[in-house]
Amino acid sequence: MRRIALVTLVVDDYDEAIRFYTEALGFRLVEDTPRPDGSRWVAVQPGDQGTALLLARAKGDGQRARVGDQTGGRVGFFLHTDDFTRDHARMLAAGVTFLEEPRHEPYGSVAVFQDLYGNRWDLLQPTA
Repeated sequence: MRRIALVTLVVDDYDEAIRFYTEALGFRLVEDTPRPDGSRWVAVQPGDQGTALLLARAKGDGQRARVGDQTGGRVGFFLHTDDFTRDHARMLAAGVTFLEEPRHEPYGSVAVFQDLYGNRWDLLQPTA
């Protein structure tokens, strides 16, 4: 079996990113392991299975320039939920910035939000 296990997300700071993803989005911290070079291997995941995000602290000007704009302003990440109303309300209460009001499309309920750095995400409850 093959699957995508991790997707790298370049961040400014490990601890602020961990706080945002675990507290505001409700992800779980899968791993936070120091590395000999002073970096850390930090992974967060929205559930118990599936793809996790590797939170990688930016190194150098080129990577720092990509923080918050890894997909050129497009929605680059898609967070599926089984209860849009619950998660939308919880995320709003946690201070997550939504860039639009919820929409109900043929494929499901959706709203674009941004993470703490400005990367765009869809919160999406797919139609059954």
